[in-house]
Amino acid sequence: MNTHLTRFRDALALVWTAARNWTLAWFALLLFQGLLPAATVFLTKRVVDGLVAAIKTGENVGPLLVSAGLMAVVLLLAQLLSGAVSWIRAMQAELLSEHVHNLIHEKAIAADLASFESPDFYDHLHRARAEAGYRPLALLENAGGLLQNSITLLAMGALLARFGVWLPVILLVSAAPALLVVLRQNRRRHRWQLEATADERRSWYYDWLLTARESAGEIRLFGLGDYFRSAFQAVRSRLRAGRLVLIKNESLSSLCAGVMALAVTGGALGWMAWRAFHGWATLGDVALLYQAFNQGQQLVRTLLQNAGQVYANTLFLGNLFDFLALKPTVVAASSSKPAPTGLRGQIQFHNVTFRYPGADAPALREFNLTLPAGQIVAIVGRNGSGKSTLVKLLCRFYDPTDGRIEWDGTDLRAFQPVELRRQISALFQEAVRYNATVAQNISFETADVEAAAVAAGADGIAQRLGYGQLLGKWFEGGVELSAGEWQRLALARAFARNAPLVLLDEATSAMDSWAEAEWLRRLRAVAAGRTVVIISHRFTTAMQADVIHVMEQGRIVESGTHAQLVKRGGQYAQSWEAQSRG
Repeated sequence: MNTHLTRFRDALALVWTAARNWTLAWFALLLFQGLLPAATVFLTKRVVDGLVAAIKTGENVGPLLVSAGLMAVVLLLAQLLSGAVSWIRAMQAELLSEHVHNLIHEKAIAADLASFESPDFYDHLHRARAEAGYRPLALLENAGGLLQNSITLLAMGALLARFGVWLPVILLVSAAPALLVVLRQNRRRHRWQLEATADERRSWYYDWLLTARESAGEIRLFGLGDYFRSAFQAVRSRLRAGRLVLIKNESLSSLCAGVMALAVTGGALGWMAWRAFHGWATLGDVALLYQAFNQGQQLVRTLLQNAGQVYANTLFLGNLFDFLALKPTVVAASSSKPAPTGLRGQIQFHNVTFRYPGADAPALREFNLTLPAGQIVAIVGRNGSGKSTLVKLLCRFYDPTDGRIEWDGTDLRAFQPVELRRQISALFQEAVRYNATVAQNISFETADVEAAAVAAGADGIAQRLGYGQLLGKWFEGGVELSAGEWQRLALARAFARNAPLVLLDEATSAMDSWAEAEWLRRLRAVAAGRTVVIISHRFTTAMQADVIHVMEQGRIVESGTHAQLVKRGGQYAQSWEAQSRG
């Protein structure tokens, strides 16, 4: 219960933060709306009694007209308030949706890179996204409905109590079965939703494969369309079967509860008809009791639905709050040091061992390496030898399992991650292709994009298309580039930031030999004053470095210049000979 109250409080805090003034206006209107139904029922009695009196006497229609006029005003006011509340709710929805999505984006940006390699993280993210758009506002609406309907029910109870205090009591007791049904249904639905998350994400993935540009070529070439279409339909079939079972159980339970409530209404109406038959009640009393009791039953059912929806929404909002509560593990030490303002000496790996979360074997084993300031260092080796892991550790996307990495003698863990990363620029192995302009693909910040384009050999692209040309095919007017051209823009992005450490992971893998040769001729001038680490399978690229390190199974097995390593006749020399023959 405490958990539900906490979530309810947190949800209200979300709404209050996102739309404070609109929420105050909404609350005030709810109070008025809560009193109007009781006023309508009361005026109905006045109209019926006034009509009976006018028919009997044939005169004195003044009270009837006054009551009818007041009822018309109340009904008109109800319509106006309903429209105003709908408009306010729309404003709340827009503001709240933006606020919650901003929180999710903020949390996703702050999450460790390891989180994006965890299915559990994606389950949390999927559920948070699914609930983000409407759950907090739905909870507020349910709470508002609970408040409004409670006010109306109290007013109806006061009208019924004049015929006997037992009538409001029976009205409430008759709703107990429906309350149990609502609570049980919502628990079942929440439990099923948690169990179905993986299938929901899998159906989204199959849908993406069938409709995305990235997979369109292979889907057609290898005839995979029917396979993934069948897989999508199988997953949706499982989800549909689960939902139908829930709906069937809910319908049967609601039917039983509704029959019991209907029996109570019929009994109360029969009792009042018997009283009217004996002259102990007027026709207005019968009309009042029928409307009050019937609306009371509907209000109780609505209240139970509101209460059940509040309960359900607090359950589902747990998914959002659980995601927002995730904490990154890569954080600064309690006594963090100011970020470095350059690299003066060297970066050193001291006996670093690193194992990816959930991996059986470490990617690095007692790894030692020195990166001198101002040099170009190449790292070569077979796939899976741990080369790209160095880039992730230097960017402090992960922390070593054992050992330490020092920047001019200071452990990287002593720096704030965000401040440390401002000293680093990188071209990652899977560079992002932004559906943005040529200039923005080079830098979204204030930078000399033209100089960066020249440094990366991407100036020809900019001259041909213009820096303002939109790239990619997601939006109207965009043009597509070749893989090599995209890589040159990503390389320009790496050099656009004036950072002392530049990490290039397979910087020329998608370039043709002419583009690669042209860029290599510029490398020394571009790298002047910076420390550059090149991860590469191409020895033509690696041989430009001041020193080359050969990695094997998470360790350095050879080091030296290109000439030294070839002369040594070891693993590097053998690979060089094989590439040269090729």
